[in-house]
Amino acid sequence: MKRREFLIRSACGLGAGWLGLQTLSTDLFALPALPRKFSASDTVMLGKTGIQTSRLAMGTGTVGSGHHSHQTALGIKGLSDLLLNGYDHGLRFFDSADSYGSHPHVAEALKHVPRDKVTVLTKSWARDPETARADLDRFRRELGIEHIDILLMHCLTEGDWTSRYRGVMDVFSEAKEKGIIRAHGCSCHSIEALRAAAKSPWVEVDLARINPIGSHMDDDPAAVLSVLREMKAAGKAVVGMKILGQGDLSGQPDRALNYALSLGVLDAFTIGAESKAEQEDLIRRIAAA
Repeated sequence: MKRREFLIRSACGLGAGWLGLQTLSTDLFALPALPRKFSASDTVMLGKTGIQTSRLAMGTGTVGSGHHSHQTALGIKGLSDLLLNGYDHGLRFFDSADSYGSHPHVAEALKHVPRDKVTVLTKSWARDPETARADLDRFRRELGIEHIDILLMHCLTEGDWTSRYRGVMDVFSEAKEKGIIRAHGCSCHSIEALRAAAKSPWVEVDLARINPIGSHMDDDPAAVLSVLREMKAAGKAVVGMKILGQGDLSGQPDRALNYALSLGVLDAFTIGAESKAEQEDLIRRIAAA
C-alpha cells in the first residue's frame, strides 16, 4: 500500500465513535431548545431511497482501519450481542465497513433478527471497476446476505472523484439495477469531495462529518452545513458521522447530540458504542435532548 493511501485510510479509520463515557459531567454550554422530541429509534426515511430505518445507526468502526476497530475487538459474539442489544431498543441501522473488519460480526447479528427489519450499510475502498465487482461478491458472502441496503465509496478526498472513479460508480449503478444493492453513495473526507457529492445525481446517500466545534471535519461547521443543505434540498440522504468529534466532545455529549438533532439536515447519524451501558446511555440522552 502506498504511504499516502495508508495515511488517508488511517485518518478515515479513526471512526465516528462514542469514544468513552468517562466524563459525564453537565455540559458547559447552554443547549438549544429543540422543535420537538426525538428518539434514537425514530423511524426515518433516508432521502429518496425508499429506505426506512432508525434515526441512530450503530457504528462499528471506532478507530477502524486495517480490518480492526474498538468494536471488532469485542469479538464476534461481543459485537453481535451489542448490535442485538441495540435492536432490542429499537435500533435498526447497522453501520459497517470492510476496513473495520466488522462484516463477520454483523453477519452473526443478522442470524438472529428478520433481515427485512434491518438496514445494512457498508463501505468499499474500491477505486477501479474490478475491485468494486469483487467487493460486491465478497461483502455479501461475509455479511451472509443476498443484498446490501447501502453501499458507499469509502473516504473520498478528490474533488474530481465523480469523473476519476466513474468506473466504480457504474459498477454500483449496475448492481442497484440488479437488486444487489438498494442505494449507493459515498463518505467524504474533504470539502472538495463533499461539494462534488452534493452536485452528483449519482449520490443517493452521503455520510458526512459534522459536529459543533468542527473537529475532524471537512471544513468549519458553517461551510459544511451549507453543502449538506444543498444535498438535502436535492433529495439526498444525509447521514451524520463524527458527531462527537472523534472523542473531542465525549465530555459534552448532550451538546453534540442537540446540535446534530437541531440542524434539520441529518436523516440519521452514526455513533459507535463500545458497551451496552454506553449504548443505552446514548439512547437515553437522545430521548432527553
